[in-house]
Amino acid sequence: MATITVIGASGRQGMAQVRQALAAGYDVRAISRQADPFAGAPIEGVERVEVRPMDLYDTASFHAALDGTDYIFYTHPLQARADRAYLIGEIGKVAAELGVKRVVWNTSSWIPDRPGDPFTYGENTKGINALWRSGAPGTVFGSVLFMDNLLTNWARPFIVNEGRYVYPHNPALEANWISLDDVARFMLASLDRPDMEGAWLNIGGPERLVGKQVTQYLSEALDKDIAYDPCTPEEFGRYLVEAAGDTMPAEMREDFAKGIQAFYEYNNDAPTRPFEVDMEHVYDRFPELDGKLETLGEWTKRQEWGESNFRPAFG
Repeated sequence: MATITVIGASGRQGMAQVRQALAAGYDVRAISRQADPFAGAPIEGVERVEVRPMDLYDTASFHAALDGTDYIFYTHPLQARADRAYLIGEIGKVAAELGVKRVVWNTSSWIPDRPGDPFTYGENTKGINALWRSGAPGTVFGSVLFMDNLLTNWARPFIVNEGRYVYPHNPALEANWISLDDVARFMLASLDRPDMEGAWLNIGGPERLVGKQVTQYLSEALDKDIAYDPCTPEEFGRYLVEAAGDTMPAEMREDFAKGIQAFYEYNNDAPTRPFEVDMEHVYDRFPELDGKLETLGEWTKRQEWGESNFRPAFG
């Protein structure tokens, strides 16, 4: 079977990619600086995963880590010290040299139709151009907002302990929440699609929801009343820094919090509506996934909301 190499395998998104690739029968290589990147994570078949180290900021380490793989799955780290275009471009260059069949980049955020949008959005455009110029066959997905965020240490405690869904979305903001497992399913589905080579696509979940609809699903899943309590973007930036704890260097904290604040202030008011996805267009491109994507109600009911749930703060 073909081998998929997952860069950033120890993060939430990488783990979902590993999980789904194993379920689909692929051989999986996990790129991580941790000897056991899945400690505590429930991944069936994890004993079959090969782990190799790679320093994302040292391109000299790329060849040994990526040599012999058929496909590469890459997700840009939230706390990356280098910009998106540089990192994906360097990965693409090495992939082209090694003859990798496809690099699939999950941007973890919306991709604009036109250049000039701020924050990660404009950087996604630059990164796509860098990947195309690298010479590697590439596919890019702009996954807009993750259901799995609700399980993190910056969201779950409010929901479980205080009965509050705390998020920086204004009450009227609509979003196509998507599960990380479904993001991975899109990435896998693209590998057999020649038309997705050299293509990008924004993806989301099957429903477009506002905050009160999210709380309805949470209330049903946890069998108690959950209230929607939208925090300010400024408060949200602080919550993320607190959740990161020692994993975030002290010198990064203030700028990171301010960046999150500005990002969500933009999202709440932007006419481009970066959390909304045209799912009719998505299903036109991937008809095999029409009717197969999880709703938020389905996702919330299959989660373990107790303390045993494995939920890295970031990644």
